[in-house]
Amino acid sequence: MAWKKIAEKNSIERGKGKEFKIDDRRIAIFNQDRYYALDALCVHQDGAIAPGKLEEDIVECPVHFWHYNIKTGKLLDYLNDVKLQTYKVEERKDGIYVDV
Repeated sequence: MAWKKIAEKNSIERGKGKEFKIDDRRIAIFNQDRYYALDALCVHQDGAIAPGKLEEDIVECPVHFWHYNIKTGKLLDYLNDVKLQTYKVEERKDGIYVDV
């Protein structure tokens, strides 16, 4: 794994998510008192989760309304033991970094 700069500081509004592409990965970063990173595609028909409604630690996929915990990647609906990959995130002086 390697740390890569993904965004400038303050480029993701609090309570919102934003999708980024790093190498061949699509990663969603959410700003909820700190930054959280996970795979950007819902396991149900690959809907983008970054623009989804964020309430506390839960993001709702805007396509079919599946819910994921942004801290753990765990799907909270329908299927057991389904998780999106999560990534470590650091806010540094020069930007937001993700360990990919």
